[in-house]
Amino acid sequence: MTINWSYTTTGFTFKGMSAEEIRDICLAAGLAGIEAGPPLLANLRGAEIEAYRRVFEDAGLKITTFHLPFGVEDDIASFYNTQREAAVATIDHWMRRAALVGATIGIQHPTTTGYDVAREGLERYLGHIAKSLDVLLPVAESLGFTIAIENMVPRDGGRFCSEPEHFAQIIERFAHPSLGFCLDTGHALIALGDRAPQVQDVMGDRMVAYHLADNAGDRDSHLAPGHGRVDWATVFRKAAKAGYDGTMCIETPPFAAGPKYSVEAWKAMVDDTQQLAENALN
Repeated sequence: MTINWSYTTTGFTFKGMSAEEIRDICLAAGLAGIEAGPPLLANLRGAEIEAYRRVFEDAGLKITTFHLPFGVEDDIASFYNTQREAAVATIDHWMRRAALVGATIGIQHPTTTGYDVAREGLERYLGHIAKSLDVLLPVAESLGFTIAIENMVPRDGGRFCSEPEHFAQIIERFAHPSLGFCLDTGHALIALGDRAPQVQDVMGDRMVAYHLADNAGDRDSHLAPGHGRVDWATVFRKAAKAGYDGTMCIETPPFAAGPKYSVEAWKAMVDDTQQLAENALN
């Protein structure tokens, strides 16, 4: 087994910084690029977004993944069609902007509520998200884009897409080539504890993105990999065995004093993550 993936980091940490500043940090830290998100592009028009993209591409960097909106109003599984249809329109808008900046994968929260699936009904969630995906997946396909549904942190019980069986049902019902999954390691630990590897297994060959984040198992604290209780050896071994060759987004800031992190801190975070992967494979 070998390491065939590269590392990016979340663009949310760089809010307010120029593309050139972010590019320079990536180059110094050994990052392959960033995972972009709406705050980085909110005030840019089409040509300006393409110029933003070129700053990275000219340096040999990429913006492969884009975190689609996940505010309360952005619930594509909402039981209220008025809200759900508005959310679909928002996601459609941002997929098109994400494609302009070079992204080919959009990280999608399946719901923005924390209601317990056991009380609300898994079938209801699947039915409503199906209505949204029926609209969004053809758009994604036309853009050469993949919507990657992310596993979630539970709130008041078994939140939709916090359990492996929820993904098993999605796989059974949706076979579209533009639909994939994103594994969030921190979310999996909080939701499943020792069962966390199960969600990675269920996602299987539909895995198109990773969010690497650590925590103590009690809250989504977004610690840099290696500073919590995530079983990194298992995560990386499974990724290597599957032949994963995409990017892995380290969805955390460095484990250092901030909020303005030094270049050395960024590089240490990347090096430490790579060492965790190498240790897992050795």
